[in-house]
Amino acid sequence: MTHHENTDPGTLRSRRMVLAGFGAAAIGGVAAVATSLPAQAAGPAVPQTAVSARSVGSAGTVDELAGLKGKPGDLVAVAGHSAPGDGGGGTYRLVTSDAPAPNGGTVVKGKGGSWVLVHSGVVDFRVFGLFDASQPADDALDAMVVDPAIHRIEAHTDLNFVRRHRFSRSNIAFDFGNNLMTTVGIENAGKDDPFAAVMFFRGEVTDAVQEARLGEDVPDLADVFPVADSSFFAVGEWYAAEVNPLKGRWERELQRLVQVTQIVDGTHIRVNYQNGWPLAKERSITWRRIVPVHDVRVSNLRFRGGGADEFTGSHPLAFEYAVRCDVDHIDGTATFWPLIQRRWNTYYSTESCNLTNPTSVTWGGAGYLTQQIYCLYGYVANCHTSNARHLNDFTASAYCLVENCHGDGDDQGPFVTHGQYEHDLTYVGNSGLMTFANSGAAWGSAAKRITVRKHVCSWFVARVRVTDLTLEDVRVIGKPSLSGSGMLWINADGAQLRGCTASDTLIITQQSDASSRPTVIADSDFRFTAPGELTNASVTTPVVFVDTLLEGVGGMKVNGPGAVTFRGATLTAAPSADPVTLASAKVRIEGSTLSGARLVAAGPDGQELEISGSTLEGAAGAVISRKGAGERRVLLSGSTMRGKDAVHVKLADGRNHYRAVGTRFDGGSVELADAAFGAGSTLVHTGNVEVGVARTAFPVAGPAVVDTANAVV
Repeated sequence: MTHHENTDPGTLRSRRMVLAGFGAAAIGGVAAVATSLPAQAAGPAVPQTAVSARSVGSAGTVDELAGLKGKPGDLVAVAGHSAPGDGGGGTYRLVTSDAPAPNGGTVVKGKGGSWVLVHSGVVDFRVFGLFDASQPADDALDAMVVDPAIHRIEAHTDLNFVRRHRFSRSNIAFDFGNNLMTTVGIENAGKDDPFAAVMFFRGEVTDAVQEARLGEDVPDLADVFPVADSSFFAVGEWYAAEVNPLKGRWERELQRLVQVTQIVDGTHIRVNYQNGWPLAKERSITWRRIVPVHDVRVSNLRFRGGGADEFTGSHPLAFEYAVRCDVDHIDGTATFWPLIQRRWNTYYSTESCNLTNPTSVTWGGAGYLTQQIYCLYGYVANCHTSNARHLNDFTASAYCLVENCHGDGDDQGPFVTHGQYEHDLTYVGNSGLMTFANSGAAWGSAAKRITVRKHVCSWFVARVRVTDLTLEDVRVIGKPSLSGSGMLWINADGAQLRGCTASDTLIITQQSDASSRPTVIADSDFRFTAPGELTNASVTTPVVFVDTLLEGVGGMKVNGPGAVTFRGATLTAAPSADPVTLASAKVRIEGSTLSGARLVAAGPDGQELEISGSTLEGAAGAVISRKGAGERRVLLSGSTMRGKDAVHVKLADGRNHYRAVGTRFDGGSVELADAAFGAGSTLVHTGNVEVGVARTAFPVAGPAVVDTANAVV
């Protein structure tokens, strides 16, 4: 009697119990379930229509299948892989014609064929006899990933990997069940290869390439691009678009993985991306057709790296030429290269991931939570780093959102961009040191339309060619462990700040002039712990402070040809502090308060200092004075100057144009020397109120000196 003809009541009863426990659903739905392929195969699943499925018995472990005879299509319920109930069992089907090669899990050797696991597309590592990290899980991973019938891979135990895998698989999800992945004994990576991850998903880079000179200007926010021949393209296909470089080695405004959405005409296409930088007609774009990996998700993984350098270090994930490849709940420790490395990615998310104590924070590219190169439409949220280099790094990326991410032990800078023409990036509700476009001229040192809201950090630097920066409720608070912290440094090219603070200093410089909007700083508070430059000589565009407090401005310098305006602002300094040196061509102080602060006009020939509707009080010594050669214009109107130890205005030499109208002087003195109002100078002092003011020097009235209608008490 053969095995499947056994009619012993006890055997049948035992078989029924096994099937009822875990095999009945699979057998009952056999017409709808998938059949696994072996690791060596990559093609359609083994057909199931040739033979009717029938239950022929049960086995305690997978090893017992080798001794079972059966007919094609026979089904056997297995209680476990190594022992009954260990989670590695299932229902297996006998395949004899073109039987796939055994792989120890989804395909098991049988008599006259192979026993193939019957599943619904979800398989876990226990099917391969992996119940802890004592044995490498690499073969099992390969076998499951290359099987197109498997769409979800689960882990229910810790796992160890000793190889670095490269996949081109799409439409697959991994759930590691919050178990630990280790890499003890992993093979060495190549030199400088951050894509040598345990799991690297890479799309196909084809040989189909078109390069075309633009022949026409492509404006900012264009989604229609000129091409040599639009018949090369197809709607729905993906292409790596890359403009020819500028002066820097890697300086390109366009490097994106884009999808063609319309063939406009014979020489124009539309893509799913609005360009962030204008391109001149003499530039050229190379288009290479890509078959991206897509719809991959990796979830719920704890990862502990090993090794201490680029060869022995390890990290779990990398994606290149990838679309809709998402990651969530990855918790990494002791990685080398970024926990999640991306290049040429479009439409993706990285959520709820953590990185603690990577092995290096000084090696270039090492110690990141995620690095994103040439990426588009990314979302990074709810992530955290401790003692890492960068939490989030963008290089040549656009239209991405980062929110509720936090980095502590942040001296290396959790939030950065490389400066390779990033644009339209938004950060909301994060914390940690932040620096933009700061990697050097070889990349372009440029970024555009970056918005940061509700951010707390120890250092904020956007000092190079960062255009149209928007900061809202950004608080920079220095800390003893980081020298120079407490600093907020911006480029005066359309920067707009509202509700921001810095505990140490604010620095404004200018390296680009591409914006059409003014640089405005409003409703903010900045403290200066040591004298420095508020604006330096590079600032050529206007800078306006509105309803903003600047504390400790003694000794501060305001430089550059660009006009600087304080409107509704408050400037404070200790009464004994050095004056603020004004070297800008024009300084306006409107409706503001200077408490203890003094001003010395030291700008170019024709410099103008205009003070209106403001209060200057609490200072000792010369409140408004001049130094250096050249003409000075000092214009006072509707203001109040008070202080018993103050010399409200002291002009002792040079060529000057002084006008005070409708201003109240209270206490102290005014010193307007004859030497300051010789030929070519003018003085108008009219309609003012002087209360207890000593005129220690004042020119005699004449054609160029008007001193009338003043109320003197």
